[in-house]
Amino acid sequence: MGDVVSTHLDEGRRQHIAERTGKVLGEFCRCYQEQFGVALFNSVRYEIEGSGGPQPQLLHRKVPLEDHVIYSGNIFQYMEENKKWRNRFCVVPHNYGLVLYENKLAYERDLPPRVLVNSAGYKVLTSVEQYLELVSSSLPGVTPKSGQSPILKCPTDFPLILWHPYARHYYCCVMTGKEQQRWRAVFQDCVRHCNDGISEDSRVEAPAFTDAIRMYRQAKEQFGTWDMLCGNQTQVLSNLVMEELLPELRSTIGPRLKGKAQERQRTWIQISDAVYRMVYEQTKAQYEAVLAKCEQERPRMESIIRTDMDQIITSKEHLASKIRALVLPKAEVCVRNHVQPYISSILEALMTPTSQGFAEVREVFFKEVTDMNMNIVNEGGLEKLVEYMEKLSQLAFHPVKMQCCYEKMEQLKLEGLQQRFDVSSTSVFKQRAQIHMRQQMDDAVYTFETLLHQELGKLQGKEELCKSIQRILERVLKKFDYDSSTVRKKFFREALLQITIPFLLKKLAPTCKGELAKFQELIFEDFASFILVENTYEEVVLQSVMKDIMQAVKEAAVQRKHNLYRDSMVLHNSDPNLHLLAEGLPIDWAEEYSGQQEPEPGSDRRRRAKQVVSVIQTDEGVLPYEAGTQELLQPGSPPQPEAGAPPGCPDRVEKIREALAEESLGGAGGAEERLSNGTAGEVPLAPGAVPGGLPLPAAAQAPPAAEVQRAADAPAEANVQHTIPSPKPRADAPAEANVQHTIPSPRPRADAPAEPKEPPATPAPPTPGAEPLSPAPGPACHQPSDKETGEEVSCPSSPVQPKGTTESGEGVQTEF
Repeated sequence: MGDVVSTHLDEGRRQHIAERTGKVLGEFCRCYQEQFGVALFNSVRYEIEGSGGPQPQLLHRKVPLEDHVIYSGNIFQYMEENKKWRNRFCVVPHNYGLVLYENKLAYERDLPPRVLVNSAGYKVLTSVEQYLELVSSSLPGVTPKSGQSPILKCPTDFPLILWHPYARHYYCCVMTGKEQQRWRAVFQDCVRHCNDGISEDSRVEAPAFTDAIRMYRQAKEQFGTWDMLCGNQTQVLSNLVMEELLPELRSTIGPRLKGKAQERQRTWIQISDAVYRMVYEQTKAQYEAVLAKCEQERPRMESIIRTDMDQIITSKEHLASKIRALVLPKAEVCVRNHVQPYISSILEALMTPTSQGFAEVREVFFKEVTDMNMNIVNEGGLEKLVEYMEKLSQLAFHPVKMQCCYEKMEQLKLEGLQQRFDVSSTSVFKQRAQIHMRQQMDDAVYTFETLLHQELGKLQGKEELCKSIQRILERVLKKFDYDSSTVRKKFFREALLQITIPFLLKKLAPTCKGELAKFQELIFEDFASFILVENTYEEVVLQSVMKDIMQAVKEAAVQRKHNLYRDSMVLHNSDPNLHLLAEGLPIDWAEEYSGQQEPEPGSDRRRRAKQVVSVIQTDEGVLPYEAGTQELLQPGSPPQPEAGAPPGCPDRVEKIREALAEESLGGAGGAEERLSNGTAGEVPLAPGAVPGGLPLPAAAQAPPAAEVQRAADAPAEANVQHTIPSPKPRADAPAEANVQHTIPSPRPRADAPAEPKEPPATPAPPTPGAEPLSPAPGPACHQPSDKETGEEVSCPSSPVQPKGTTESGEGVQTEF
């Protein structure tokens, strides 16, 4: 620690920081222990009662892709120790950690890296002006005078800065604008992945943690979403402590900083980083201690739950009925006056960019498979398949190719929410939707890979291989359409709850919160660990708005522009044995089909894995298939790209589609495998917390019985979408073209049942000019008084992991 930092963080102040940290963590740990029992009860109950939700159609990759380098390359880094820029070799492994080596040779020799960065909570900035603005806001009153040199000078015009409100900052730059765009996509993907650090797989620890965070902040009168709920549990807790501790340190240390403005800013950043490290170490030890204590009590608590499950449920229902009688009338008035008029506008604002993003995922997947098929047509069949399948398997983890999908969510604008619903930022919803996009892409790729692998043993010749790829692509696209609809509807419901529930709790707190203590006597002492009055109260509030949210999403599902299946349309019985294909080991295309007779020795395999083979190809040459497609598309003349195609996104797709159809499906007369249909009710929300956003109360984990019954009683509807248009449009086709990046399907058998038409799989293009949020049309001015919630009603206005970063003698920094 530098002398300047040590001066401001003497032993007395360090002791004060440790005491304040211990106090915050003590209150949180008490909340966590309470929520652990509730989460354990919910988990056991879910295990016993099960769920009637629809089965996903796409397969999920159980074994992650490991030992793959997502991206690598040289980048300039600013060294604060000597205030110089150094060339570094940056590697992004499969876990999305940023690893900086001295040079490429150091990486190949497996030498220790210079810097390891866990980018959770960081922001990626591409201009020095953005950075200086954030630095000035972190230390108010300290602004360099005009003419003075700023805190950072970049040697090029293309900086890349990782900014964190508490931890140290990282300064990098590159030589060209194209490199900057590529590295920015890589850095943002790392931030997005690391922010989603609380896994949903843990049905006890994760919900207990997120519920405890929410309860702690609500006790401090902090409702609404929280941007710093990102990273692993220790990072989130460190952010929670720093949120309370840093303003106090700023007021005491800030006035004592000496030197010019830029020197004081630099010193303050170093002090903040040093405090963050101290808090992180203390938080990690204390959180691990409370985890061990809860795990020690878990067997005893689980035994009680399994023995007295019926009595606990009965006791909880009795408590809920009493709270409902007090709270529900007030909550319904508040919902009717302040929430219901805005639900449709909020939903529309969420649905448009989200649907566009998932449509782009579908398009990118189609284009990649189509390109692969064209390359196989022109370059020799199975020998090239291995190479292309290795690249396709990592498509979801390709930051640059996925960027055009992620950018659709950047258009999300929720005007008026900051004032009306206390939503500090839309980044929570953007990142969550982008994570869903990446997961759906990986599921589609893995399903395609598994089905193709199954077919390879039956194929003879290049033509049969191409036809099989087309048929499998069609099947996977149908499954993608169904799964993406399910995922989006779940995302919309969760987002609406994250926006409205904190608002309702804040509105009802003055009149309801004080009366909850009297309900504590209704809970038996033996069940007090599994039933909490506060959680039951939140469930009642959630029930007051859930019906309106479910109805709004259901009505949106029938709008063609959003391409959402109705709840009665469920591909529940299609491909019943498909999931059995995913039980085996992951497919190794190179080893199985490369023609090698003997496996590589262990040492050679390890050395090959250490080679830098980036997923992102920076070649600027012509794509391999382009030469062969000249004869297919326009004999005698080279193909021309479409004018106005956006950079980085698929182009010339229509021509590729027609060429592929003529080449491979011209004489196909085989019958296509059809997906059978069934009906089932859709579960509104899966159990567990929502990483990256405001955690949902337990009531969001189980569907209302009436909703499930209504969905089950709905008539069965065929769900086979004609998403594979013929190359030439029919004469009776509607004026509104449904541009689908798919391949025409063969003619069905004569005895095949007729299939009803379904909504198009791609949403309609957005209308220019986003419409601001406003209440839904209706008699909004004649609304009842809200005296029960403590205010008068007026007409609603129109818009509304590893250790902390330290440096050893060798200069190696480790991540948080």
